[in-house]
Amino acid sequence: MVLEVVAIAVWAMLPAYVPNNVAVLAGGGRPIDGGRTWGGKRVLGDGKTWRGTAFGIAAGLALALALDAIAGDAGSTLGVDLPGFPITAALALPAGAMLGDVGASFLKRRTGRERGAAFPGVDQLDFVVGALGLTALAARDWFGDVFEPPVLLAVLVLTPVLHVGTNVIAYQLGFKDEPW
Repeated sequence: MVLEVVAIAVWAMLPAYVPNNVAVLAGGGRPIDGGRTWGGKRVLGDGKTWRGTAFGIAAGLALALALDAIAGDAGSTLGVDLPGFPITAALALPAGAMLGDVGASFLKRRTGRERGAAFPGVDQLDFVVGALGLTALAARDWFGDVFEPPVLLAVLVLTPVLHVGTNVIAYQLGFKDEPW
């Protein structure tokens, strides 16, 4: 039962886990906030760009479509009934992840944190809140079928661990300036 819940949680969230990593690699270019300030501080900062956001969403969408194509075979191999991804969920998960990250950047600026500054808790779950929130709105039935309470709990417990681990690896490989 635990293995099944963990497998479904990771599988269903993969399209939301990938976008921020891709955005870091593909980022640069025009910032979303266009350099505007609010209350004397940047609205978002240079780290949130249109290119990074677009590439992040596209990568998450492509991954969701690929996972959808292999859900049956992968599920049979694992002995788990893995969910497919309707197009609304396939788009909402990565778009929501990016929206959550943008929202966290906005909160960081409002609380006086600079780009790259740690914001414990928010840094690990911002994209999850965005992804789950947008998906719950856009793909309500699918969301209800997939994200039952044990799966939601697994997402909330596993995500910070996975987030910290992947960020440390990205930092060690020189893709990030800080390990969080």
